[in-house]
Amino acid sequence: MSRFDQYFLMKTADIIDYTLEKMPDHPWDRDSMQCKEIGDGNLNYVFRVWDQSGHSVIVKHAGEALRISADMKVSVDRNRIESEILQLQNVYAPGLVPEIYMYDTVMSACIMEDLSDHQLMRYALMEHKTFPRFAEDITTYMVNTLLMTTDVVMEHKAKKDLVKSFINPELCEITEDLVLTEPYMDLNSRNLVFPANQAFVERELYQDKALHLEVAKIKFDFMNNAQALLHGDLHTGSIFVKQDSTKVFDPEFAFYGPIGYDVGNVIANLIFAWDNGHAAGNQAFCDWVLATIEEVVDLFVKKFLAAFDAHVTDPMARVAGFKEAYLAGILSDTAAYTGTELNRRTVGMAQVKDVTTIQDPDKRAYAERLNILCAKDLIMNRAQFTKGSDYVAAIHRAAAAAK
Repeated sequence: MSRFDQYFLMKTADIIDYTLEKMPDHPWDRDSMQCKEIGDGNLNYVFRVWDQSGHSVIVKHAGEALRISADMKVSVDRNRIESEILQLQNVYAPGLVPEIYMYDTVMSACIMEDLSDHQLMRYALMEHKTFPRFAEDITTYMVNTLLMTTDVVMEHKAKKDLVKSFINPELCEITEDLVLTEPYMDLNSRNLVFPANQAFVERELYQDKALHLEVAKIKFDFMNNAQALLHGDLHTGSIFVKQDSTKVFDPEFAFYGPIGYDVGNVIANLIFAWDNGHAAGNQAFCDWVLATIEEVVDLFVKKFLAAFDAHVTDPMARVAGFKEAYLAGILSDTAAYTGTELNRRTVGMAQVKDVTTIQDPDKRAYAERLNILCAKDLIMNRAQFTKGSDYVAAIHRAAAAAK
């Protein structure tokens, strides 16, 4: 009998024994093994295990409650979903996700490739580093993992089996509440509004009924549009980078939903990076961010259209005009979800350090007003955002209005 035959919440002291038991053939130098908890997210516990001989892995372990709120219980099945998703995505986008070595259904833990030679993208961007190949890599990842899991490409019954396998109701509910409800009415009194912007938030988010109607439409489309297998939380805290490599990880929110949700999350989190660079007065970095946003949108469109022609199998999807209509829907969704991510990370309970670490209160208040004004533009006029320069123009409009 092993003490890991029944689930419990592991601590750092348990992880070396766990790793040795689950990787018995790995050539560990047992005497020099060390472990450190390095998790920075809101859900899971993440441990790095290494030895002095150069071997290392990451152990990711699911708790039964959110780290940011013990009252919010979530299924530990999310770790199974993440492990299976990463293995599937490595088929569609090889080299752009970490390798999974094993998944343990009892302990709800997985052991995966150590990416310690990379840097978490959010922190790298807060240091105002730039990554010339990011737009190329992230658009390849998104097109390959998203389009290839739609039923315009997949055999329809096989796609429905994936929908069933990756149904993720508890984490979807978190998105439905924290992203698509609470920022607009503080329903559960969990919003975190910067005091200097209290009246602004009341007016622009809580009292804007036209905005509420559009977000309601977006919410119920999110809940019912099983378009593609999403990452579900694709932000700069779920991406590791270095100059010659991009690795997407942490798809525990994965489920079948609208493609634009993933694309919009990437764009919104680049805008948060722009906020940070602008507050620091780093114009060169801000210029790179705007160019990258433009490139992400335009490369996504270019690669999507090419992949559609190469891979679509359903004969009705080849009807003249369908490809363009299908893409138009994705681009409208992308703008909408860029907006909802901007709002929720600005006033919701799960905020981003790009903005919250801005020390000057006036500059932080300005960044938050810019985010909300840009978000409203994107949500209310979402069908008009069809190319990268449209997003750059929206940021400039919001920057002027936020003053």
